[in-house]
Amino acid sequence: MPITVDGITPSEQIRAEIAAEGKPVLLGFSRGKDSLAAWLAMREAGIAVVPYHLYLVPGLRFIEDSLKFYEDFFGQKILNLPHPTLYRWLNAFVFQPPERCAIIEAAQFPEPTYQEIADAVRDDTGNPGAWNADGVRAADSPNRRMAMVTHGPKREHLRRVSIVWDWRIADVRQALAEHACPLPPEYEWFGRSFDGLDFRFLDPIRQHAPDDYQRILDWFPLADLEVFRRGLAR
Repeated sequence: MPITVDGITPSEQIRAEIAAEGKPVLLGFSRGKDSLAAWLAMREAGIAVVPYHLYLVPGLRFIEDSLKFYEDFFGQKILNLPHPTLYRWLNAFVFQPPERCAIIEAAQFPEPTYQEIADAVRDDTGNPGAWNADGVRAADSPNRRMAMVTHGPKREHLRRVSIVWDWRIADVRQALAEHACPLPPEYEWFGRSFDGLDFRFLDPIRQHAPDDYQRILDWFPLADLEVFRRGLAR
């Protein structure tokens, strides 16, 4: 059963109100359990979803195969765009050898905000002013609950909405089970969707998807040090 917070509209009512507007809603789709739950909940409410995924490293096969699976599962195309963190990592020379630094600095990569990316998706898909949904849940952490209490699940000035904000993890699992919607493969590797360049992600990818691990090293050559310093070098 969803949680309740005095003064905050339940997510079921929010979805009904947005569905009544009759307009598509963007969804930042990480392929994680919460974004999957958000998509399923909006589909049940009759909301047309415009999903977009933000990749941290270009061309990882396990992610591209996963996106293709969910395109088939939901029956629609998922936009696949660079994550702001990719630009930030490059500009900060994260895991870059010295000979690359001058080239990266000369490239002057932009660092778009999430809001700028959402606006670009709105423009590209012809949905000006569309709500931008996420799967953020108040029950996920004390910080997220505090943010929900402080700012609310609907931020009109940003056109952003946490569409399943009051769901517990049990609600998420129930939605996935009811729709027979599987999680992406990396949940078996490290218990969540791919989200960084530290050892907890890199070593399982090294073991389960060596070609993708090499792809990560193509972009971030010194990331191998995360494995090497633990005595697990190939």
